[in-house]
Amino acid sequence: MSIRLSAETIRLAIPALSLVTLLVAVFWLQPRAMSYFGVNLLFNLAVPIALATIAQMLIMAVNNLDLSIGAFVSFVACVAATFLQSNPPLGVLILAGAVAAYVALGVIIHLRDLPSIVVTLGMSFVWTGLAVLLLPAPGGQAPEWARWLMTVKPPLLPMAIVASIVIAAIAHLIVMRSSLGVLIRGIGGNERSVERAGWSALAARAAAYALAGAFAVAAGIALVGLTTSADANIALRYTLLSIAGVILGGGEFVGGRVSPIGAVIGALTLTLAGSFLSFLRISPDWQIGAQGAILIIVLALRLLLNRIEKREGRR
Repeated sequence: MSIRLSAETIRLAIPALSLVTLLVAVFWLQPRAMSYFGVNLLFNLAVPIALATIAQMLIMAVNNLDLSIGAFVSFVACVAATFLQSNPPLGVLILAGAVAAYVALGVIIHLRDLPSIVVTLGMSFVWTGLAVLLLPAPGGQAPEWARWLMTVKPPLLPMAIVASIVIAAIAHLIVMRSSLGVLIRGIGGNERSVERAGWSALAARAAAYALAGAFAVAAGIALVGLTTSADANIALRYTLLSIAGVILGGGEFVGGRVSPIGAVIGALTLTLAGSFLSFLRISPDWQIGAQGAILIIVLALRLLLNRIEKREGRR
């Protein structure tokens, strides 16, 4: 039993170990990065990626997959750089409508038993089209409060690290500690059992999509706060990054097995990999390759540990 618990502990610690290993390598290659300014530069885009990863994790918790999240975050960024800056009440109304559309999407997927991959892929074109209508060319301006929030300098740790800790804590409380979170994970684990217990699977899935939409809206606003402007394609890569972050963090595609803290650590790891290679002026093509290599290595370690757990269980 002790060996099995040890293997499980190591499996959960893989995201943290991967982040620490990569961070040590960065500091060894570039000692100047071991400073407040250096860490802030390395994790500059961590906050919007972490928020998008949590949004994707909530969808994966109910055994769905969202291929529109990158386009949705781009749309939110365009709204934030236009209406939210020039006409805040209208901007808030548009973003609330976008979250409501997200909820409707989850309801339709559940009622019609549609494949989430196909539906969300189709919605990605809708969000991209709306973003292009708002900003046919890169431009707009971030709201002053969003720029201040993303560029403020806390005394001990950079804003990206502080915000990531807060995001992980909030997501952990919602998903792992609240009754709603238990219900959402229950839908992913065994939907029939949840319904037999008297709970509504439809309501739980709608709640998951509502929370995902809220986190994705926060991701878009945070991204604009960092970049100070937007365009229709600003966050398209967040779709794959969010999926990779959830998997790196110990999540599963099915079964309702997710880890909010692990997902944020996974997002930080992917951000660090991309930022470090950018810091070295390496082509973005190699950045994508490095992030993919990290994902493959972590998945290989998890597969190895799963086999060890199964062998010990048979004994």
